Amino acid sequence: MTKIGFVGLGTMGLAMAKNLIKAGHTVVGFDPAGTAMDNHVRNGGTKASSPAEAATGAEVVITMLPNGKIVRHAIFDFGGVIEGISDNAVLIDMSTIHPSETDEIRKDLDAKNIAMVDAPVGRTSVEAALGTSLFMVGAEKYDLEAVRPILEAMGDTIIDCGGPGTGSRMKIVNNLMTTSLNVLTAQILTFSDATGLDRNLAVSVMNGTAAGRGHMSTTYPAKVLKGDLTPAFMIDLAKKDLDIALALSKELGVSLSLPTQAEAIYAEAQEAGRGGQDWTAIYDMLHKNQFPTA
Repeated sequence: MTKIGFVGLGTMGLAMAKNLIKAGHTVVGFDPAGTAMDNHVRNGGTKASSPAEAATGAEVVITMLPNGKIVRHAIFDFGGVIEGISDNAVLIDMSTIHPSETDEIRKDLDAKNIAMVDAPVGRTSVEAALGTSLFMVGAEKYDLEAVRPILEAMGDTIIDCGGPGTGSRMKIVNNLMTTSLNVLTAQILTFSDATGLDRNLAVSVMNGTAAGRGHMSTTYPAKVLKGDLTPAFMIDLAKKDLDIALALSKELGVSLSLPTQAEAIYAEAQEAGRGGQDWTAIYDMLHKNQFPTA
């Protein structure tokens, strides 16, 4: 089994370290919070006095930390991972940080002949505890294969996003969708409540349509992602329905900031002569606006 240094034993990190221990690996952990270290020891792990000590003798070092500044501090500052890690070890950063920070950390590790895998985590602490996390991995192929058994001990879905840095970028894209949809969902449910509808009924109805099932699994694969802009539901009709909803929201005194922004984009599509196209053609329009020569 593998000796692993684990830096960052928060809710996610502690659960993942526990699954590594269950899989038979030796896990030397470090976290500035004493209670986290105590819990790690109770789970069968060993505690270190610094990131450097956690990394000493480890074949794999994992960082799972709140932000890029802390990741860099844990790796490169006094007492950091870099003081203990060996040349043949691999560092896996599972933190969610800015992709440029990932690139800079990798560049600095490369200069010291240390391989890095960016593997931020999808799903929540619930799945982390169950060992069913999803990993979005950016790495050289041989580095990914070297750490695959480690990732498999913590999750059931490992997605090869491409070369170095792509895991970090995929995590930001994914989280932009989920965090934005969270606000949109809250606004729409508040609007529904204001109309007097039963909340459970509204949720049930929306879960039976693209509203709840999501465009990524319904309308987009069927239309715009395969290059088909013929209308299953026209932009003109979507804009009309959105206008009605926004008018009603004003009558009810409900603020719908995200739908208001969406209405402006539908209007832009109409002005561009796309009103008769499928509503998913919004993506085609925005993509071509962003990449006019593609």
